[in-house]
Amino acid sequence: MELDEILAKRRSLRALEPEPISRELMEKMVRAAALAPSCFNNQPWRFVFIRDRMQLDRIKEALSVGNEWARRASLIVAVCSSRDDDCVVREREYYQFDTGMATGFLMLKATEMGLVAHAIAGFKAEAVRENLGIPENAMLITLIICGVAAENPENLLPASQIEAERERPPRLPLEKIMMMDGYDRDGSGQ
Repeated sequence: MELDEILAKRRSLRALEPEPISRELMEKMVRAAALAPSCFNNQPWRFVFIRDRMQLDRIKEALSVGNEWARRASLIVAVCSSRDDDCVVREREYYQFDTGMATGFLMLKATEMGLVAHAIAGFKAEAVRENLGIPENAMLITLIICGVAAENPENLLPASQIEAERERPPRLPLEKIMMMDGYDRDGSGQ
């Protein structure tokens, strides 16, 4: 699969089939993430893969209302990083940026392998931290809900989520996000 095809195929789908994900596939995702650039090659990212049924159930109990769909996940990946593990240059703290790049690589690899990797913010962070033993100096940035896309999402999702499942949500026009030679405050792209 070419990169453009992977980028176009990557979606934050919610309708998942709870099919097991092998350790081999997880290792491929981590290998892809490990190739991401980071400040001075510090590699501040840490990924906790949760696939044990009992542990998954505990983490799923920490999901917020609206993320009920994630209970069908075969795998959840907790993404962590620490300010202490990466560059701080004046006010710029690179650990979240660098971890975000590595997470993006992981998600693209998952897509290439036919998996859904949907990052969420809706969870009780303290409950997840406690269950996974994440140290206090590490920030729990996101959970990535992983699984296989369901062929019939209408059987798994409420009507309010089905439309977003069928069509990619609209993207901002390039002129809104691309600026030339300076920051464009009015959003005209000039």
